[in-house]
Amino acid sequence: MFKKFIALSVSLIALAASPAWAQTAAPTLDSGDTAWMLTSSLLVLMMSIPGLALFYGGLVRSKNVLSVLMQCFTIVSLITVLWLVYGYSVAFSATGMVAGEINFNSFFGGLDKAMLFTVGRDSMTGTVPETLVVMFQLTFAAITPALIVGAFAERVRFGPLLAFTALWFTFSYLPLAHMTWAGAGGLFWDWGVLDFAGGTVVHINAGIAGLVACIMVGKRKGYPTTAMMPHNLTSTLVGASLLWVGWFGFNAGSAVAANGSAGMAMLVTQIAAAAAAISWMFAEWISHGKPSLLGVVSGAVAGLVAITPASGSCGPGGALVIGLSAGVLCFLASSRLKRKLGYDDSLDVFGVHGIGGIVGALLTGVFADAALGGVGFAEGISMGAQVGKQALAVLVTCAWSGAVTFIAWGLVNKISPMRIDSDGETEGLDLVLHDERGYNL
Repeated sequence: MFKKFIALSVSLIALAASPAWAQTAAPTLDSGDTAWMLTSSLLVLMMSIPGLALFYGGLVRSKNVLSVLMQCFTIVSLITVLWLVYGYSVAFSATGMVAGEINFNSFFGGLDKAMLFTVGRDSMTGTVPETLVVMFQLTFAAITPALIVGAFAERVRFGPLLAFTALWFTFSYLPLAHMTWAGAGGLFWDWGVLDFAGGTVVHINAGIAGLVACIMVGKRKGYPTTAMMPHNLTSTLVGASLLWVGWFGFNAGSAVAANGSAGMAMLVTQIAAAAAAISWMFAEWISHGKPSLLGVVSGAVAGLVAITPASGSCGPGGALVIGLSAGVLCFLASSRLKRKLGYDDSLDVFGVHGIGGIVGALLTGVFADAALGGVGFAEGISMGAQVGKQALAVLVTCAWSGAVTFIAWGLVNKISPMRIDSDGETEGLDLVLHDERGYNL
């Protein structure tokens, strides 16, 4: 009996002396997950510079190529600084932003991680360093406003664009990222919306912003009667190819681990991109009599956009249907819908990212079904209920992004005109705004 008492006493003393992490194991760094997230961050950064820059640069006229490259490069730089100062904290802090008696936690995080003072070398998020999550999510934040510039390319002044970008990033991107990815308390998260890698946060958000902005700034001089052909489709193909490769980091990296979810996300991303490239090509072939390089690369991007929200929940068969659907629907939006409604979305940001994002977000609710090869729905949730959640998130995203864009654009435009004057548009933004030429022949 005495021996049992001594043994029990020793055990209790040892337990009391044990540090908290010994009783509840702290997150342990996984070198494989960390290596994959390092790689994914670089892949997504490559999507912006040089991928998107070359893709957009080839699509404009030669007199405006440097203006687009300058916009993409500078936006990445600007958002990096804003992400450090407050962006990461507002998007991902779980503390919530409080004003008096009102808690805005459903829409905004707090400022406890501002300037990343509380994010150290040893800070962990799951099995990877938090610094790596900061970097990975930074690349998402950087590419999203850069996508928007394609909608009003060739007619917007540089300084006011940067001011608009800062406002839009703060009041549209950050809250939608918080709603979707910050965890319990975020509006879309609590609703049970499925958005693995940014169908709402990135693509619908940017697509709607592009539509509103291009309508507010007005059509390019001479549109649609004057031919405005892409000046370098070789550059566009190179850019689209970099986007395609980088997208594996975008989608598979969103697993935040080197695991089966990342592997499936990579596979379905490839399938959807290829399927959409083929379906856009054939839709254009049937409609216009010839297939085009611009069509097939646009289709691939449309497929990549559409699979983004579904890449963590659908299977290969679902990816095929999502890709085929996105290729056809984005082609129709970028050609017939744009022509019918008369807006000048220069590089089809709404037609590809807006429509592709909506198609993908809605079909995510269908192809997450385990019977169709997906991961299955939450307990008690039917396909119809999940599609309803997805549709509600789409509507909120469209309304939120549209309202922020309208207000931010109007505010900046009152202070300093967003649009270049007529003579400057004729001469080209490269010389007028930057005193440079893309080509010296």
